[in-house]
Amino acid sequence: MDRLIYIAMTGAQQQFHQQAVTANNLANASTAGYKAETAAYRTAQVEGQGLPARAYALTATQGADLAAGAIQRTGRDLDVAIEGDGFFAVQALDGSEAYTRGGSFRISPEGELQTRAGLPVLGEGGPISIPTDTQVSIAADGTISAVTLGQSAANVIVAGRLKLVNPERGDLVRGADSLFRPRGGAAVDVDPNVKVVAGALEDSNVNTVATMVEMINLARQYDLHMKVLQSADSNAQRANQLLSAG
Repeated sequence: MDRLIYIAMTGAQQQFHQQAVTANNLANASTAGYKAETAAYRTAQVEGQGLPARAYALTATQGADLAAGAIQRTGRDLDVAIEGDGFFAVQALDGSEAYTRGGSFRISPEGELQTRAGLPVLGEGGPISIPTDTQVSIAADGTISAVTLGQSAANVIVAGRLKLVNPERGDLVRGADSLFRPRGGAAVDVDPNVKVVAGALEDSNVNTVATMVEMINLARQYDLHMKVLQSADSNAQRANQLLSAG
């Protein structure tokens, strides 16, 4: 009985957590460059007084499905997609360097290249500044060129080059902000082999149909855990009645 209650209770708790993860994936099914969040579970023995059979269900690992999404042409100059493996480098809110596949960029009123969330996009020398009143183009190697409006293409200005990296996938940790960082926290070196496609965005790799089916399955599993708890409570009440009658 003791084991039954602990497994069912913690199992329901983790199923509820997984529903939140799956719902977040579904909400980001149309977010460019989004990678589906994943989670795995294990049992853990409970230490301390009580029966040694007690165990909890715990989230063992929480990561992401790093499979590439489809690349869709947009024709927008500041939309960029990674071709194959690799990541863009951005500056997170805490000032650290982090990595993303989302390449929908914009230029702030101050002329800084940013993500849609307002994070500075990093070049090989730091944040990238774009001259005002210019037409921007991005080459396959991440070089950003700007031509002043009304002038010929001969008057091109190189504003910088995107910092493109390709860290070991097994070494990446997904943060609560959906950005990726190496486990050690150190910045990753530039990889010249990473290429980009300008005027395009990478779709989210969330499979909408499969995710909705998973939501239904998780809801059913949660209900089963709750029924087990109700059965355990009912059995305990009947046992108390028998003891009282004796």
